[in-house]
Amino acid sequence: MADDNKKAGDCSSSDCQNLRSVTCTAPVNIAVIKYWGKRNEELILPTNASLSASLNQEHLKSTTTVAISESFDKDRIWLNGKEESIENPRLQNCLREIKRRARKRKLKSAVKPEVLNWHVHICSENNFPTAAGLASSAAGYACLVFSLAKLYGIEGDITEIARQGSGSACRSIYGGFVQWLVGQRKDGSDSLAEVVVNEKHWPDMRILVLVVSDQKKHTGSTHGMRNSVKTSEFLKYRAEYVVPNRTQEMIEAIQNKDYQTFAELTMKDSNQMHAVCLDTFPPISYMNDTSRKIIQLIHSYNGYHGYYKAAYTFDAGPNAVLYLPQENVAEVLSLVNHYFPPVAMGNGEKFIRGIDEDFHVEINQDLKSAIKLDPMPGAIKYVISTDVGPGAQVLQDKEACLLNENGLPKKCL
Repeated sequence: MADDNKKAGDCSSSDCQNLRSVTCTAPVNIAVIKYWGKRNEELILPTNASLSASLNQEHLKSTTTVAISESFDKDRIWLNGKEESIENPRLQNCLREIKRRARKRKLKSAVKPEVLNWHVHICSENNFPTAAGLASSAAGYACLVFSLAKLYGIEGDITEIARQGSGSACRSIYGGFVQWLVGQRKDGSDSLAEVVVNEKHWPDMRILVLVVSDQKKHTGSTHGMRNSVKTSEFLKYRAEYVVPNRTQEMIEAIQNKDYQTFAELTMKDSNQMHAVCLDTFPPISYMNDTSRKIIQLIHSYNGYHGYYKAAYTFDAGPNAVLYLPQENVAEVLSLVNHYFPPVAMGNGEKFIRGIDEDFHVEINQDLKSAIKLDPMPGAIKYVISTDVGPGAQVLQDKEACLLNENGLPKKCL
């Protein structure tokens, strides 16, 4: 666009009339108690409670700039540099609810009534693959709702609004370990997210994201959940008899920093969610051969030592996420590097990202004999080493703004 570089770093000065903007970030969250299935699709109310950790945003985050101006002639949205339809029903639900709350507040803040009639421009980008099973929609909608709330001066709980964009988005509003309550009310007003512990509670906890595929998954989560709710008896059993007790056990394990209980529950719940997918008719399979080899590796590794040293979990995709104590990171990375060695990385990219220190540990022959896996070169594209991090936050640096002074993307495909 011809004007994209004009005063590109300045969002406050503008050729547009009274342009106002806010830029925020929000984290990816990875569930250890899985959300799979809705009891109300319109309000996005879950069949069961869920619990996740928000990841450090250095490598996994969404960034969103929202801007309003009386000069804009229509609402517009750009995702990762490409303009998309603003008419997405979930997006419209979020915009409508934000404006409803702003009107209800009678605009006691600096926001004037006429501002609610101005059109909005939204620009959002992820620093990780979109729609590949890395919770991109959760981070994206959390970031969108948080940004809009800041722009319009909305106070109080906004997780109910984020939930209406993407269910898991409600958990990405907060940092640390976060629970999404199943709720009981038909209007969904009690199906909110709440912090279990903040990001500083368990500093020894590390997270490795093993990116098996960065391609869009064949069966989207929304479609998959819908079919599971319709056809899987196992889903109903899980929601009623398993998750309530398991969630409470998980909360206690996290509060007590009980890694052994945490690890077992995490792996069991991941397996059960994917078992529900296989019980769906027709069956859904999000994992691939590499995913299953990772599971074999972790169980063999834990079995060799006689206790849990790493725990896997898989969302709706083939990518593995490992939760493990800091002291085991180097050994597990060495195992991953040995059994899933990288092929040539392009553009100077690193296979192991987010870690600077030397992680190589010699793998003894007895452990190799116990694992019984043949190396699979190139099966894992790259690994992100991270930890539990904070929730959504406002960026004060104007250089971070994704829109220029005309309310158009600085970068556009």
